[in-house]
Amino acid sequence: MLNAKNGGLHLHARRSLAAAIAMALPLPAALAQGTGTVLEPVMVTAERRSENIQSVPISVSPLQGERLDSLFEGGADIQALATRVPSLYAESSNGRLAPRFYIRGLGNSDFDLAASQPVSVIMDEVVLENVILKSFPLFDLDRVEVLRGPQGTLFGRNTPAGVVKFDTRKPSQEFGGDLSLSYGELGSKTIEGAVGGGLSDTVSVRVSALYHERADWINNTFTGENDAMGGFNEYAYRAQLLIEPSDSFSALLNIHGRDIDGTASIFRANVLGPGSDGFNSNYHRDSVSYDEGNNNPQHAEGTGGSLKLDFKVGGNATLTSVTAYETTESRSLGDIDGGFGADFLSFLPPPYVGPCPPGWQPGDTCIPFPSQTQDGIDDLDQFTQELRVASQANDRLFWQAGAFYFDSKFSVTTTPFFVAATTLTHENTAWAVFGHVSYDVTDALTVTGGARYTDDKKDLTVQASPIPTGPRHVSDTDVSGDLSALYEVNDQFNVYGRVARGFRAPTIQGRDVAFFGSPSIAKSETITSIEAGFKSELAGNRVRLNGSVFYYEIKDQQLSAIGGGGNFVRLVNADKGTGKGFDLDGEFLVTDNFLVTLGLSYTDTEIKDSSLVVPPCGSGLCTVLDPLDSGGNAIINGNSFTQAPEYIATITARYGVPMANNSEFFFSTDWAFQGKTQFFIYESAEFFSDHTFEGGARVGYSRDGGKWEMALFGRNITDEENVKGGIDFNNLTGFDNEPRIVGVSLKTRF
Repeated sequence: MLNAKNGGLHLHARRSLAAAIAMALPLPAALAQGTGTVLEPVMVTAERRSENIQSVPISVSPLQGERLDSLFEGGADIQALATRVPSLYAESSNGRLAPRFYIRGLGNSDFDLAASQPVSVIMDEVVLENVILKSFPLFDLDRVEVLRGPQGTLFGRNTPAGVVKFDTRKPSQEFGGDLSLSYGELGSKTIEGAVGGGLSDTVSVRVSALYHERADWINNTFTGENDAMGGFNEYAYRAQLLIEPSDSFSALLNIHGRDIDGTASIFRANVLGPGSDGFNSNYHRDSVSYDEGNNNPQHAEGTGGSLKLDFKVGGNATLTSVTAYETTESRSLGDIDGGFGADFLSFLPPPYVGPCPPGWQPGDTCIPFPSQTQDGIDDLDQFTQELRVASQANDRLFWQAGAFYFDSKFSVTTTPFFVAATTLTHENTAWAVFGHVSYDVTDALTVTGGARYTDDKKDLTVQASPIPTGPRHVSDTDVSGDLSALYEVNDQFNVYGRVARGFRAPTIQGRDVAFFGSPSIAKSETITSIEAGFKSELAGNRVRLNGSVFYYEIKDQQLSAIGGGGNFVRLVNADKGTGKGFDLDGEFLVTDNFLVTLGLSYTDTEIKDSSLVVPPCGSGLCTVLDPLDSGGNAIINGNSFTQAPEYIATITARYGVPMANNSEFFFSTDWAFQGKTQFFIYESAEFFSDHTFEGGARVGYSRDGGKWEMALFGRNITDEENVKGGIDFNNLTGFDNEPRIVGVSLKTRF
């Protein structure tokens, strides 16, 4: 039954992908019938200045406008960006609060709240280092930019995979705003609004806010509670004040905050395998059976602010200062085993809980022992300061240079509930200096290069633990950088090449202290990436097609060995890791009212370390595919990276029917497809997903040039039940994607 079900899913995904691609095949003929409308230029700030995307020698994908906003219409969090851009993936085993990003297969699946990631998240020029900060809700956005490949010159350490960059809408002198309301299934409600304008000739303001909620909708069959969990309510705000007293000076103040109460990740016991991937008959989307965890509550709150100052100095130069402070705290409690023994062992009298009974065999739906854990961040404080000078020195030369300082301190408290709580304090200070130059060697050839020197220090102090544990300290310095060349073949076609070096600072992992283990340390990893690409605007600027091929090699790759019998999280360094593949972005203006976008990426990653072994699943239920050493550990040499989809494909289409009075009837749809994705660094027959997909759609009516809009929307409209991750220490636990949400929305712009 499982194979038939999974085979059907795979066939469904392949047919859906084939249909999506087929829809785009006749585009060249249709484009020839265009009436003169062209694609608008896309401006990005991937090099810390506004440039046409076609002139930037970096593989970068933007998301903006309706295509971006529609992803969050049903109340989704930042993880909705996963697979919506070639080579970009995101997931979390910590619910809405701790997303983990991956670019070109490179990321970190460590679920600890102090874990570092090789993908940096930047919002309004401020790095959000901790995973809780990375989960700040998205609203009133101007655009998202995904920068693929190492970004070690302008964005610093912990960017060897790339950067996800968010820019919000800024204040202006023109009065205006917008308001959107939506209501959908499961009591999903969203209210988002913004208003701004000039307070005087030199002062502008913009205030924006978001509130969204979802009702509890998952039953707890163990306690008999209906609608016990699954919901959330969250609000966030942002206030920006722009002061421009002269052409030579401006100041932008940004104050923001958020508060969320909801449900942590829903773990589901024994819903995978055994012996194959995908959900089995134990899986029921709207119910679980929890004897612990208090229905998995979750809470976070935080505030922050930044001050950006721009000074014109020396004619063509601009001095920029960005000072920022972030503070946050969080709590998350979970029934980690995802169930209760008696509920799954119906042949035993209740209240059975404990070891599996005599004669137990792998494949029986047994939970050997209960497990619940609470994790939280206590008073995270992050301070950053950047100073940089940039100048368009002449018609051919642009340069910028600067310095950066980072300071962070927070405590993580872990409560396993079978011993006293453990509290660890993490401190991280880093500073860097950098320089970047872009020079037009000829009218057709531009060469760009830069370098950055970084000094990074981390300290771990154990405040409370069940066993005596001393402090840990790591530090390192590194020089990262990049060199690229872009050649304009003609007005419609550019080619580029780029070599880049990235750096991820050394890391301390202390979560195992709460489980009678010791901290583990991973030394710095470095990456060298080579890519070549093209950027083109064809068919009279009605087609934009950009692509790249890449190869990278990581030295001393930081990996997280997660799970095993003790559900430990151990840091290890692999000798080497490699990745290769391609990214492709396309926009096609088929007619003046029909726009199609396509995205496709393929990534092949491989761990290369013949001596590296890790413990496989502690439950003994999984089917390990790796060879084992004499101690029963999995030999992972040759395995792919964790949470690294083999391919990502995405397609969107929007068709509008103009009507009288500057109104329009429209239809839009978006689909994303994901290839084989491993959950752990060892390979098994159960802990991966393959050929999954999700789709969304909107149909509606707008008038007065978009000032009013009414729409019916759907997210995950086919209600796909996709495995997103697993827990392997106790049983065959899995967790899933967002359910289908169908609803209505009303938007107005003034």
